[in-house]
Amino acid sequence: MDIKHTDLALEAAEIYRDGRPEGEIDGARLREKNSRGFAVTEVTVFKDSAAKELCKPKGNYITVDIGRFLKRGDGSFPDAVEVIGGLIREQLGGAAPESALVAGLGNRAVTPDVVGPAAADMVLATRHLVESSPEDFPFFNKVSVISPGVVGTTGIDSGSLIKAAADMARPAAVIVVDALCSASPDRLCKTVQVTNTGITPGSGVGNAGSEISEKTMGVPVIAIGAPTVMSLKAAADVPEGVSDMFVTPRDIDIKAAEISKLIAYSINYALHKNLSVSDIDMLV
Repeated sequence: MDIKHTDLALEAAEIYRDGRPEGEIDGARLREKNSRGFAVTEVTVFKDSAAKELCKPKGNYITVDIGRFLKRGDGSFPDAVEVIGGLIREQLGGAAPESALVAGLGNRAVTPDVVGPAAADMVLATRHLVESSPEDFPFFNKVSVISPGVVGTTGIDSGSLIKAAADMARPAAVIVVDALCSASPDRLCKTVQVTNTGITPGSGVGNAGSEISEKTMGVPVIAIGAPTVMSLKAAADVPEGVSDMFVTPRDIDIKAAEISKLIAYSINYALHKNLSVSDIDMLV
């Protein structure tokens, strides 16, 4: 498998280490833990050499196996929201920022790519409320939400639209949500990745747009996503002359809806003070 066929840092590390069981990756560190029944793995890339080998910028990449949530055990949804929401907040410095811009990346007309826009639909937009009547909304921070679409339907690169919105709203942080590409069928729609490195939309499917990161936005950027497609080249040798194709689960419509809700609730939990999952339920 080729590292370039995955957006997940954990998979990139696994692919790189395949055949190298005797040692760790120089310049990268893996840590594993269990949080409320969810397996959490953090990959920290801290050297340029490791960033080059893994094809991932330096930073933190946290992967949550959401298998417990998918099995629909008692309390699995609120537990998953609190775990992922807590990780988002950690990457924001340990506390909810006073203001944030959330951008849902993707194409609503393509089911595997709908995670970003669908999640954005459920993120609480509160900036106007807090600015007009702060005394009436003491539990909210200022959050703006956009779904910039894709360049094929807008004619404008999504990164440029997010930068324009950020210049206007002046958030303390930007959160972007996008569908990702996996190199393994075992992680399709079963994993959520949170990273503080930002994102280059479409890079996993060979259609890269402009970088959305702290470097381009001027404020911290957290990227959240889940793999909904897998490159056929990552699974098997493709006959010569056959262009690359991407596969997705047959029930992707259901899975995309579930993941979008989980990510949206996690963002709401991370960005506002003292909001429970039941509170978010009533507000969304």
